[in-house]
Amino acid sequence: MEDIIQFLARVDPVWIYVVIFSISFIENIFPPSPSDVVVVFGGALAAIGRGSVLVSLVSGTVGATLGFMTVYAFGRWFGSRIIESGKIKFISLEHVRKAEQWFAKYGDLIIVANRFLAGTRSVISLFAGISKLNFPKTFVLSFISSLAWYGILVYSGYSLGHHWHKIYGYLYAYSWMVMSIIVLTTLIVFVRWAVLNSRKKRQNV
Repeated sequence: MEDIIQFLARVDPVWIYVVIFSISFIENIFPPSPSDVVVVFGGALAAIGRGSVLVSLVSGTVGATLGFMTVYAFGRWFGSRIIESGKIKFISLEHVRKAEQWFAKYGDLIIVANRFLAGTRSVISLFAGISKLNFPKTFVLSFISSLAWYGILVYSGYSLGHHWHKIYGYLYAYSWMVMSIIVLTTLIVFVRWAVLNSRKKRQNV
């Protein structure tokens, strides 16, 4: 991470936007990656006259949206086939059916919230594709989500300027909070499912 930051501090601003776009794109395919910190740094560089807030925002937003839609397309075209073949042991058809039900009910909200859900972004895009959500609508909602999230990051970097590194602690705390909530919610759902499943089996005996 420090190598990337030092590189961006020295090079032409054009390369700053290339790196922001590339890392934002890659994060959706090979998480985790330091895209959030790099975008914050892009905003900080703009504050000291070495870049543009708008171009930094656009670079991150477009990169993240295209990355999201790339994984979405993979899930839509190949996801079900791969899962049905049994090559992914920890994802069963039952999991897929459950995900499809969730996306049928809350798909729009999940896509809009995806950039704010650290650690689950690539999973959301994959299952959005497997669930075959409407492509244009998913693209627009993903763009809105990325624009909102990166807007916050770029503004934070621009506001902090030379003190941009202070965002490290906030991002770390936020990521842990979100992951804790997701893990806790998953455990509650799993326990509830296990209890209900156990009751059904007893009733059928």
